[in-house]
Amino acid sequence: MAIALIATILGPDAGNVGWIILAMVIGGAIGIRLAKKVEMTEMPELVAILHSFVGLAAVLVGFNSYLQHETGMEQILVNIHLTEVFLGIFIGAVTFTGSVVAFGKLRGKISSRPLMLPNRHKLNLAALVVSFILMVILFALTAPAPQVLCLLVMTAIALAFGWHLVASIGGADMPVVVSMLNSYSGWAAAAAGFMLSNDLLIVTGALVGSSGAILSYIMCKAMNRSFISVIAGGFGTDGSSSGGDEEVGEHREISAEETAEMLKNSHSVIITPGYGMAVAQAQYPVAEITEKLRARGIKYALVFIRWPGACRGI
Repeated sequence: MAIALIATILGPDAGNVGWIILAMVIGGAIGIRLAKKVEMTEMPELVAILHSFVGLAAVLVGFNSYLQHETGMEQILVNIHLTEVFLGIFIGAVTFTGSVVAFGKLRGKISSRPLMLPNRHKLNLAALVVSFILMVILFALTAPAPQVLCLLVMTAIALAFGWHLVASIGGADMPVVVSMLNSYSGWAAAAAGFMLSNDLLIVTGALVGSSGAILSYIMCKAMNRSFISVIAGGFGTDGSSSGGDEEVGEHREISAEETAEMLKNSHSVIITPGYGMAVAQAQYPVAEITEKLRARGIKYALVFIRWPGACRGI
């Protein structure tokens, strides 16, 4: 991505390179400062907000590409260019607001409960249908003013769609959402690569987009979630998880004292940390417990059931 950025800045059509480098230095300094202040347990929040910046950048690149398109092109080339602009802005806008909502839920600024609007799935479907109709209308228009209005209306719909899509997903599924937003940001970057005629940006964006989608699918399988259900805001399940709410086996409450006594008398222990452990910053007590188990000669094992990479880092 850095190579693609440098190639774009130093390309034949680049201008105001000094201002661009100055903006990069300022942005890089701010990013480094913020990243150093972030705890390891807050990494998902940082990743989510960074995805929002990628989406916003794709929206800005899309509008800039439309305003600077060449005149006198054949109609087929004009339609291809408008398709690139439309998809880039749409994906970027969805990624932007979706990532902001994901950041808010992970940060605790927004309730982790899923937003249950009446006919929410029909609203999502209507947003997609209206956006497609606007794209068809965009091809039919020739005057710049109506085309810009069409793009602005689509952008507003995409922003609302991204917000509603992620707001409809519960906090327990936010790790998958962040991974899916990573995929969206990759496709947004690929669309920006088409608009900038940057092959490397297209390739890197496609790699990020496809790998993010695959990772999201793997995470859903590991979490016993339906992939379509999660990315569609609980489509077909009325917002509940696909694993079902039925209790299996006996439910028995236990106190901390009883837990400690069981650990002391055990021969082997399996610890299955998840994302909730990271949010609660319980990794430190868990580490102390494992040290005490080891000192008593008790065998233990760690089995990561969700978000393996992040849990290993934590």
